[in-house]
Amino acid sequence: MAAQPKDRSAKTAARRKTRGEEEIRLHCMAGTRQALAELMAWSGIEEQGEAITLMIHHLQGLGPGGALPLLTPPRHEYVIPENVSRKLELAYNREALRLVYDE
Repeated sequence: MAAQPKDRSAKTAARRKTRGEEEIRLHCMAGTRQALAELMAWSGIEEQGEAITLMIHHLQGLGPGGALPLLTPPRHEYVIPENVSRKLELAYNREALRLVYDE
């Protein structure tokens, strides 16, 4: 006799608990999904979970010296355009003059 879905679910949950499995959810943007899809295609991996697990283990295997440069998020540098800088300076000077005349 085949097991009922409820029994299978309970058995699977018990097995996961004894193995110490924990669900990790990943919410990502389209660019990240595309990058993962390309990595999976290059390596012939069909399961996202398998690809992510392999990447984590390989990255951890690099040690701190090899892994940390790959885990450093890119920092974006914002340069204020010259026209915006001029407008801010004019507004600052106007406010400074207003404060002087108010005193």
